[in-house]
Amino acid sequence: MKKIVRIAKLQFVGGGVKPGPALASVGVNIGEFCNQFNRATENRKGDIVPVVLTVYNDRSFEFVTKTTPTAVLVKKYAKIEKGSGNSKKNSVGALTMTQVEEIAKHKLLELNTDNLAQAVKIILGTMKQMGVEIKANETSNTPPNNDLKNSENATKK
Repeated sequence: MKKIVRIAKLQFVGGGVKPGPALASVGVNIGEFCNQFNRATENRKGDIVPVVLTVYNDRSFEFVTKTTPTAVLVKKYAKIEKGSGNSKKNSVGALTMTQVEEIAKHKLLELNTDNLAQAVKIILGTMKQMGVEIKANETSNTPPNNDLKNSENATKK
């Protein structure tokens, strides 16, 4: 039976991970991890992909990809570079409720609720902290590459 040596939570760009210090410190075969991760996330190129990497005593590993972080999705939909430095005074963008619901549906499996209305509230909380508001009208500015699919992938060596 393999013994778990380390569990690391990392974030990489989908389909484009390269060897680096974050992987070197984990103790896996870097080239093999890069190849497997890039294959598993090739449909999410350019997106930030969190990964939970489990390393065993024989240097084998497993990893599970997670959905893109909420703040990254909000920035993508609002077409902003970063959130507000002072969210109570400055608004940096706005989303429609339709867009908020899309983000909530995408994140629903990883949130601590199975209720869409509660998931929307969680997303709204993130938006508030970032200085992103709700648009009054419902015209959608959904990104053209709507690749928000379930991305739970487990890969074993």
